[in-house]
Amino acid sequence: MMRTRPLKVALLGCGVVGSEVARIMTTQAADLAARIGAPVELAGVAVRRPDRVREGIAPELVTTDATALVKRGDLDVVVEVIGGIEPARTLITTAFAHGASVVSANKALIAQDGAALYAAAEEHGKDLYYEAAVAGAIPLIRPLRESLAGDKVNRVLGIVNGTTNFILDKMDSTGAGYQEALDEATALGYAEADPTADVEGFDAAAKAAILAGIAFHTRVRLDDVHREGMTEVTASDFASAREMGCTIKLLAICERAADGGSVTARVHPAMIPLTHPLASVRGAYNAVFVESEAAGQLMFYGPGAGGAPTASAVLGDLVAVCRNRLAGTTGPGESAYAALPVSPMGEVVTRYHISLDVADKPGVLAQVATVFAEHGVSIDTVRQQGKDGEASLVVVTHRASDAALGGTVDALRKLDTVRGVASIMRVEGE
Repeated sequence: MMRTRPLKVALLGCGVVGSEVARIMTTQAADLAARIGAPVELAGVAVRRPDRVREGIAPELVTTDATALVKRGDLDVVVEVIGGIEPARTLITTAFAHGASVVSANKALIAQDGAALYAAAEEHGKDLYYEAAVAGAIPLIRPLRESLAGDKVNRVLGIVNGTTNFILDKMDSTGAGYQEALDEATALGYAEADPTADVEGFDAAAKAAILAGIAFHTRVRLDDVHREGMTEVTASDFASAREMGCTIKLLAICERAADGGSVTARVHPAMIPLTHPLASVRGAYNAVFVESEAAGQLMFYGPGAGGAPTASAVLGDLVAVCRNRLAGTTGPGESAYAALPVSPMGEVVTRYHISLDVADKPGVLAQVATVFAEHGVSIDTVRQQGKDGEASLVVVTHRASDAALGGTVDALRKLDTVRGVASIMRVEGE
């Protein structure tokens, strides 16, 4: 039997995502009511520019006073899609204190202050859901938090930023340089006017922190994530990758140590074999590869951004929270019981592809090999090409720690026969 009194929902932000949330709530009101067991009512919309025309939203619902809106006391759910740290953090905690559960798409805030938000939600007996914070429409948070709650996740490896994947895909498929590919991404609306958060890996790092925390039942903050951008990736890097049967992706990688005693979280460009499922993820799409002990290997794929896809994730959370509200219960809160330490990047072990500019003369390879051996880094393959007294030497290592590789490179730079280190890239997915 359906309850007739509607559940009241306030919307903080009415941009690309927020306007889609409002539209779907209006156009699919009957279906949402049937799925929830009660109608949902848009009770207010907080915006910065009230004079902008917002199709389908009654003008009397629009306000610039977000604080007053969340303090009303009669709201069931607050949907936060304004982003950033403040005022979002204060508005969310205020909503909890005044009786509302919260659905958020705010990856930066969850990654930085998730523990405090969870504590506030628990204190007031309310829900905190944020499926839309990672990978847009792709169901990922809930499978990790609920479907795999009885399993042991060992690794999460993924493409979680559509802008960077579009740029790298264009560089790979057309031979374009970084700037040319970025310009096309900007023209098509995939890249912001200031793309720093995407191309320098900040966006992906926030998502990696969230995924690692859920997967490993451990608090992982944004500051714990090692981050490298992809602005230095070149056409020659792609040429080298193709020679190895690989492509290049900006990856978020969250791993449990082999002994189970620690975890790592990192974001950086990496070569991955063309045979790996992530290698075929094209354009602005996202994909996340999850490895667990019982379920094995799982892959989640789909559009990772955009108004309608992200709104889909928001509405899925809204339905779940509203159902909990009617049942007088709450969904899962923070699970950080494992409390595993986060290891520094220096302890991460992986393979490396190093390209060196060297003098084209006898003995160079022997010198380089000696440096690798002295630092305990085993060489898998070497390729050398030379002309007119200069040469390129490409070394692919077996697995080695980041610290050991760093010491090796420092020593290589001191050799008279090494003119420079052209590029260093990790090799993942094997």
